[in-house]
Amino acid sequence: MAGHGTEQHPHGADRLCETGDRVYSRAVRRGRVRRRDADPVPCLLELALLHPDPDDMDWLVPTAPQEVMTRLLRAVHDEVSASRHRVGAAVAAVEWYAGLGGRLPSSGTEGSSIRVLEGLSRIQTAMDEATEACTTEVLTVQPGGIRREAELSEGLHRALTLRGRGVRMRDLYNHVARHGQGLLNYLELMGDTVEARTLDEVVDRLILFDRTVAFIPANADHTMALELRHPALVGYFATVFERFWRLAIPLTAPLPDTGIEGISHREQSIAALLAEGHQDAVIAERLGISVRTCRAHIARLSETLGAASRTQLGVRIAQVGLDSAAPTPGAPQVALPDQGSPTAL
Repeated sequence: MAGHGTEQHPHGADRLCETGDRVYSRAVRRGRVRRRDADPVPCLLELALLHPDPDDMDWLVPTAPQEVMTRLLRAVHDEVSASRHRVGAAVAAVEWYAGLGGRLPSSGTEGSSIRVLEGLSRIQTAMDEATEACTTEVLTVQPGGIRREAELSEGLHRALTLRGRGVRMRDLYNHVARHGQGLLNYLELMGDTVEARTLDEVVDRLILFDRTVAFIPANADHTMALELRHPALVGYFATVFERFWRLAIPLTAPLPDTGIEGISHREQSIAALLAEGHQDAVIAERLGISVRTCRAHIARLSETLGAASRTQLGVRIAQVGLDSAAPTPGAPQVALPDQGSPTAL
């Protein structure tokens, strides 16, 4: 921005000033605001959060929140992609230098704090070694959808070995994993040795043994992994796990009601991600469902909220509060807006 708007409102669209937030929120709720109401906040026009109503230039209509966020997130995605590329290059360089020979004296931690494991066989061997050394607990994050029988069987021998030594295990999954019979069978077999909880979204795969060694993926297809033994890194991942665990819902407990009649818990999660501007494929990946299933839920959302387009769906989502985080347990039912008018309060 430049000029008057920059001096009074030095911010981006991801963090509006108090006045701008109030005017934009009113525009989303009502469908439009008078132009004079937006005069004190030129940032809303400069950021394209509001634009003139083609039918009446004295009024301004809001840009759908997901469209605004899509523009922002595209830039953030580019930055993250560039950072990942730099990290990959740095890891490759370290591996190259480490392979030149063992001529340098060891510092005591060099070469052991972070180890790059390439190939499924090498990853499997390292995991087996960590399993053999584990004596207390294993913490895991398992993203994705319904767990396949083959995946569960693959790690079953390790789980049974750990159970035999009295090791406790805690697993975090996406909510959608609740619908997999294979997971339920696995948990029944393991008894009270394993405790499982679920969330709408979890981080990428993570396995922690005794809070001394952690394994995380190093590429998209999981054919490379990092074995981490640095206390600061392992402690950080343990803290991340514990905070997710506190927010998660036990697998034996039902998912909370959304507080909005006709809207399921998963549809609320999809609505919140739509409001952030995410595309269908991204939403599906984050919630551990297929793109086809995701689009079916979006279609049901549109029908339930009386939205005839994606843009109108974004407005409806904001009107009923589905753009917020998970519902508060015991919250009262929220009435849907009048589906006969796109500007209903």
